[in-house]
Amino acid sequence: MKPFKVLFVFLMMLLSFSSVAVAGDFDWIKDLSIQAQADPSGFRARLGARFKIGDAEINTVLSNVEFPGDAYMVLRLGEMSRQPTDYVVKQYRSGKGKGWGALAKSLGIKPGSDEFHALKNGHDLYNGKDGGGGKEKGEGKGKSKGKKQK
Repeated sequence: MKPFKVLFVFLMMLLSFSSVAVAGDFDWIKDLSIQAQADPSGFRARLGARFKIGDAEINTVLSNVEFPGDAYMVLRLGEMSRQPTDYVVKQYRSGKGKGWGALAKSLGIKPGSDEFHALKNGHDLYNGKDGGGGKEKGEGKGKSKGKKQK
């Protein structure tokens, strides 16, 4: 029985460390939420312009996510996966706590793909001149470091 407990503790530690590592890939969402809370109407306008959606869809997404930055991510994942927003929202709500990487994967966005790296690199709602957000081109980690992003 003791070896089982040791193995269980080891596996739990391994899972918790891997979750922390993955969560760090999407830390920019927290900053985006802070910007959105500082200027809600500006954030809504940017979402509408970026994703070419109206107030009704913006309201629906914002009312179904925990943080404003999550709304951007839901819309972006829908765009990348070519899935309807309501489907992505359902996936978001049912898989809550599994992380953005797991949600992206469930929508067909493969880890390691250009699309997945684009998600990890940040958002495109603000450029460097008007408040920042996301990483500038060439600041990513790993293979894409120094390469221009699409």
